[in-house]
Amino acid sequence: MSADTWRFLACAGGWLAWSLLIGWLAQRLPPAALESDSWLTAPRPWGERPAAYERWLRIRHWKDRLPDAGTAFAGGVRKASLVGRDRETLRRLVAETRRAELVHLALWPFWIATALWLPPMGVLLNLLFATAFNLPCLWLQRFNRLRITALLQRMGLPPPAGD
Repeated sequence: MSADTWRFLACAGGWLAWSLLIGWLAQRLPPAALESDSWLTAPRPWGERPAAYERWLRIRHWKDRLPDAGTAFAGGVRKASLVGRDRETLRRLVAETRRAELVHLALWPFWIATALWLPPMGVLLNLLFATAFNLPCLWLQRFNRLRITALLQRMGLPPPAGD
């Protein structure tokens, strides 16, 4: 095999292994770790609103096309299965959006590791790949969490802790 083939296989295998590791670790986060926002998942100080995601990103046009790997590991849950307007279901959905956001935030930096075996152009391609595949997922989790939090407030229920 050529050096380029080995590099390609190292990238593909690295992304797969990193994704499985991060997903496995995220599935094992205790529920308490997802009950409130951290500085990573908290709404941004400029006042994030779902309307901005709809207007600028047209998120409603493509959000249903993204995969949901929530059931990739035992005990996981698909966010689409959390339908209902009761407080506990909505709070669980908010927690799952946090879990998914943390996963995509942790997946993205793997492109840096590719600098160990790739030339600069290959590293740049991995950066573009990481961004293209994680940024839409991050936007979707934030959009959904902002919408659910607003719904909880309209229902007269306190928002999940940290929101």
